[in-house]
Amino acid sequence: MTYIHELADWPQFRWDAKALADTLAAVRHRQGRLIGRMEGLGFSLRNEAMLQTMTQEVVKSSEIEGEILDSDQVRSSIARRLGIDIGALTPADRHVEGVVEMMLDATGNFDQALTEDRLFGWHGALFPTGRNGMNKITVGGWRDDKNGPMQVVSGPIGHEHVHYEAPQAGLLPAEMKAFLDWFNGGEEADPVLKAGIAHLWFVTIHPFEDGNGRIARAIADMQLARSEKSPQRFYSMSAQIRQERQGYYRMLEATQKGDLEITRWLSWFLACLDRAFDGAEGILAVVFRKAQFWERHRRASFNDRQRDMLNRLLDGFEGKLTSSKYAKIEKCSPDTALRDITQLIEFGVLAKDEGGGRSTSYSLPAEGRVP
Repeated sequence: MTYIHELADWPQFRWDAKALADTLAAVRHRQGRLIGRMEGLGFSLRNEAMLQTMTQEVVKSSEIEGEILDSDQVRSSIARRLGIDIGALTPADRHVEGVVEMMLDATGNFDQALTEDRLFGWHGALFPTGRNGMNKITVGGWRDDKNGPMQVVSGPIGHEHVHYEAPQAGLLPAEMKAFLDWFNGGEEADPVLKAGIAHLWFVTIHPFEDGNGRIARAIADMQLARSEKSPQRFYSMSAQIRQERQGYYRMLEATQKGDLEITRWLSWFLACLDRAFDGAEGILAVVFRKAQFWERHRRASFNDRQRDMLNRLLDGFEGKLTSSKYAKIEKCSPDTALRDITQLIEFGVLAKDEGGGRSTSYSLPAEGRVP
């Protein structure tokens, strides 16, 4: 099997600009309209939209790799770093802090050069213990081939399927220099197309022992921020890729086993980005719903526990809210939880779901009334 990095003209990517022109123009139009709408929001609504988007980006990028992060920790870490007041903050472990730090550096400092040292810092932030689970890995440095070539493999032991094999470790310094020189250089392509090329190029080199997918997506986000000349993020490419994970991997594999004509990859990337803008509309809807809710109930005397739980419900609480969950989340006694819930029902902002006894659960009604 020959991979694209083994071809004589690597990495001279080619694409059909005419075939992509209409899709690119439509995506750029939607991108501009979305940014314009978000910038027209008030400060607090814009911050809420950005906080939700960035939380989604961090959580979903890790999910693509099979790693589940605590969304409350991620949200709190982002809010603290951006100076956004969300009330009580959930302490975040150092791994979450590291992932957030990488993402915020990529997008918040989009106008700074991407360097070898900066990438090593991102990698170190992703793996603060120097391990991936139980396995010790090389952190803050390019991988080596002491355990054999870097391969992307699936299937049981003895029946593995090799999806891809990366360049030899000895080639990495030269490969990464070429990539970084290109990424930091002048625009040879539309900035949005450059995000798709950068993503493919980096993940094809696969320079680290682990974390390559997350860093590739951070690089794409950095380039998208450059395309908008803004660190503010209002859509999540990673959230959309997570929904299309199988298609994402299939397209990467097909492209890496093809030639350097990458029109199909760029077409997929643009279509995925366009669908990510649909997700931004969903976030906007949630933000407006929350704003309208708190405006209706601005005179209500909710305590801090109640406010926090109502925000969780407005954000899309996973599963059913019960008094025991309330007590656990808000770190209070079962009796206090039940009193809080009973008061919220009396206020008309919470309703008892059908069923009773031990299975009693609660949710937001369509409308509440100010007490």
